[in-house]
Amino acid sequence: MARELQFKLGDKVYSFPPDKVDRKKIYGWTDTVALDDEGNECKLVSVDESGTAIIPKGCIGLGILSQTNEWVDRSSLVAVDGDGNPATLLPSSFSGEIELTETVTIEEFLDYQITTVYELYGADENPDFIKEISDKIYTFTFNYRDGYEGSQAFILQNDGKAFVLVGAPCEFAFVGLEQAGYLEEAEEDEEFSDELGIDFSMM
Repeated sequence: MARELQFKLGDKVYSFPPDKVDRKKIYGWTDTVALDDEGNECKLVSVDESGTAIIPKGCIGLGILSQTNEWVDRSSLVAVDGDGNPATLLPSSFSGEIELTETVTIEEFLDYQITTVYELYGADENPDFIKEISDKIYTFTFNYRDGYEGSQAFILQNDGKAFVLVGAPCEFAFVGLEQAGYLEEAEEDEEFSDELGIDFSMM
């Protein structure tokens, strides 16, 4: 059974499993298959820096080395904040109730770049939840799994369905002018004069 998000609105708690909405589900997709001259499917491999050793797919991994070039086990790493203090581990949003109390305006919502969209499966069959959301935009911190940094999420309803949109704030760079600009008026074209001595009947 899919994990559910539990939302608390007032004294009521609503539970829905999120269903990720991606481009493949909306538009479909195509696969490009490379074939050799005999029609056999080609496999992707890598080569070393010399170009002489073939490395099959799945044989390359990432590792962490210390300043003395010794292998570091990931379990020994500790997350810290900007001041060097141990960072606080935030629980997954699936591990407890999400109390919806904070809302944002449409202008504040549009300041975010949405990276992931989930449809709350079954919310369309719960008119009380849709009515509670109405035309509001609720916001909360979303963590798909336990982590040290959450993402901003928003709940919206449209046509009786509810969606969770996860995103990050857009860093807009505004440029201003110290004084108002102006446009130079284009000079009018000089009219043709008979003094030029052009006889168009000769053409």
